[in-house]
Amino acid sequence: MTGTNYLTGAEAMVRMLEAHGVTHMFGLCGDTTLPFYDALARMDHGIQHILTRDERHAAYMADGYARVTGKPGVCEGPSGGGATYILPGVIEANESSVPILAITSDVATTSRGKYPLTELDQAALFKPLSKWNTSLDDAARLPAMVRAAFRAMTTGTPGATHLALPFDTQKGQVEEAEIWADDRHRSYPAEPAAPDQAAIEAAADVLASAKSAVAICGGGPVLSGATQALHQVAALLDMPVATTVSGQGSIAETDPLSLGVVGSNGGIPATRAVVDQADVVLFIGCRAGSVTTERWRSPGRDATIIHIDSDPMAIGANYQTQVAICADARLALEALAEALQARDDLTAQGGAAKAKAAWQAKLAAFTPLAASQDTPIRPEAVMAALMDTLDDDAIVVADPGTPCPYFSAHYRWRTSGRQFITNRAHGALGYALGAAMGAHVGRPSVKTLAVMGDGSFGFACGEFETMVRHNMPITSIVFSNAVFGWIKAGQDTGFGQRYYNVDFNRTDHAAVASAFGVRSWTVKDPRDLRRVLKEAIEHDGPTLVDIYSQPLHEAAAPVSEWVA
Repeated sequence: MTGTNYLTGAEAMVRMLEAHGVTHMFGLCGDTTLPFYDALARMDHGIQHILTRDERHAAYMADGYARVTGKPGVCEGPSGGGATYILPGVIEANESSVPILAITSDVATTSRGKYPLTELDQAALFKPLSKWNTSLDDAARLPAMVRAAFRAMTTGTPGATHLALPFDTQKGQVEEAEIWADDRHRSYPAEPAAPDQAAIEAAADVLASAKSAVAICGGGPVLSGATQALHQVAALLDMPVATTVSGQGSIAETDPLSLGVVGSNGGIPATRAVVDQADVVLFIGCRAGSVTTERWRSPGRDATIIHIDSDPMAIGANYQTQVAICADARLALEALAEALQARDDLTAQGGAAKAKAAWQAKLAAFTPLAASQDTPIRPEAVMAALMDTLDDDAIVVADPGTPCPYFSAHYRWRTSGRQFITNRAHGALGYALGAAMGAHVGRPSVKTLAVMGDGSFGFACGEFETMVRHNMPITSIVFSNAVFGWIKAGQDTGFGQRYYNVDFNRTDHAAVASAFGVRSWTVKDPRDLRRVLKEAIEHDGPTLVDIYSQPLHEAAAPVSEWVA
């Protein structure tokens, strides 16, 4: 008879992560994490732990990593403040359908209620803001709960999960035989749901009889790997394909059927007109939220709606829906393409001509601004310079504020797939730097850019030390205009130019980054822009370009609520 072999809870956590194929983890140390860190130090596990400078950015790194790898991202932090700091990244990932696992160590279960330092109810804190979470109060149940977290993260609509790891659980006993994982949950989307065939046939009927259908894609097609099937459906119908900001990458924007971004952040009147004139709108992996629909005004209520989404609660939430297809976007579009191919009543809907006209209208406004030699430098000039400098496979991570609308409207992505990342769920400043670092770790063979305003720089600059420590060849670009520009633009157009508490002193961002060891430049003259950007992008280590740029309230920003 052989005896039972045991691991400590901390050792079991390491082995469970290893069993799920985890190779990278982002996090920050704390008193309550000591057994877990000791297990990571002693054991042979193949997991690279990247020490961050705060827990929020550890979660953002896990988010960026998950978006480019198709694998769950993992982050960790200590109890108390660590749990509250990591929470913003968990919320963003969960609402963006990105699978990350946040592990936060905790005080011992035997200390609860005795006012120990850093005590808080972690399970209650994370419950409404994650897809699934629990506290690992019983060491024997730890392997099963880790499996449940990976199962919840990767199946259905992906999302974020959280595990609280008490100090005494880390020292408790776990049977080694319980250490195993389901390989299906190493990547996402796992176990995708196929569509109901009757709904597919109903959608094919509506689309075949449409005169001017349009597809609007959210993040679903990119998350599910549906780009090829989407292109096939669009080509069969000669149907223009629009995207949300999160949906960029669903189709190459140089494709003849690509309409580009629609909605209040990046859309223009010409793209809005195509949606307004559509008799059928096919939402794909899109929640039809306020930005995409310009507060539910476009499309109008007369359009016939077909909605594909893995989340049944998203379908019909904002528009009366004639055909609901609750399924994985890739499987639904593959089935729809097959149904359309079998028909002989499809007629061209002029989608390519509509898309071409919309792009021509956009370029007519963009081109003279992109060529401008005005100072401060126009954001359009930065977009044009980057399009001429970056390779097609480069990854751009953009913060809200100045970067997001300009990349959404004017940077024309030449390939489909995940090249553009921005935090569209809650729009917190300071996201881009951490998410770009996670994206680089996940896809190190391509160039990665982190693009931010100077407001975002102030939220995130401590992580330049992490970037330098790991010699990540990321190029950071700062739009420097000494203002919280999005708010000032709102005050400009909607509140009688009563500017209140939005301006701050200008920071020498290049000097700050240089102090961390980042090779840096400041650009004030637009004639220097392309040369400096090329030099920064080609450098083999971390770089930063600080660009004195036009503030949003003075610019021709592609944001409909600011346009008279």
